[in-house]
Amino acid sequence: MAQKSPIRQSLLSTRNMPVIDVRKDVPVFLMRITLPDRPGSLGSVATAMGGVDADINAVEIVEKRPDGSVVDDFIVDLPPNQLAETIVTACQNLPGVRVEWIARYPEGGGLQSDLEALERMTADPPNAAETLVSMCPVVFRSHWASLLDVSDGAPRPSFSTTLAPDLTPEIAGKFTPFDSTHRTDLDAEWTPGWGDTTAVVTPLTRDRVIVIGRLGGPAFLDSEIARLHHLAALVK
Repeated sequence: MAQKSPIRQSLLSTRNMPVIDVRKDVPVFLMRITLPDRPGSLGSVATAMGGVDADINAVEIVEKRPDGSVVDDFIVDLPPNQLAETIVTACQNLPGVRVEWIARYPEGGGLQSDLEALERMTADPPNAAETLVSMCPVVFRSHWASLLDVSDGAPRPSFSTTLAPDLTPEIAGKFTPFDSTHRTDLDAEWTPGWGDTTAVVTPLTRDRVIVIGRLGGPAFLDSEIARLHHLAALVK
């Protein structure tokens, strides 16, 4: 079996750093993992991943919790013949470690900081709202994002990412209220052909709001909602 020491040696230096390059010849996955917030826990997870021939591209701290645990997002490569269930099992065999979510990650994707989003927004102020919406799927691991015009009581998207659902005024009305930041969960078929979805709504102005969504979860954490609210407040 190939040695995985380079993963462990570089783990601390890659935590909270952007992914510059992702190999295109192997499956890439995003994993959200809860683990004990104590020395050695992260190394144990890295060792478990290395044991099933997974390579870690980057790690980002999502949230530290009062119960002594931490939520981390991992971007990992798996060999083409390796099932995702293998790495899930390897991690969950560790004491106190729980895999919250795993999904395929887009080729060429990377962990983008809130600072980078802010820099792009300030570089083009007239289109800051659209810039933030376009970056939400990467910054917040959402499947889609939409900018809604709610000025006339019939909410409709004015800008959306590629995978966003078709939000007619009737369907977009399910995300109310539009005057406060909040999380909402929608059951399957909330719009034709879509499954259970968790979403966050945050207002930009009285007339415009951002909606971001994840198909099938996981639910957005309070820290993620606070970050989105903060960035939205900076849109002028």
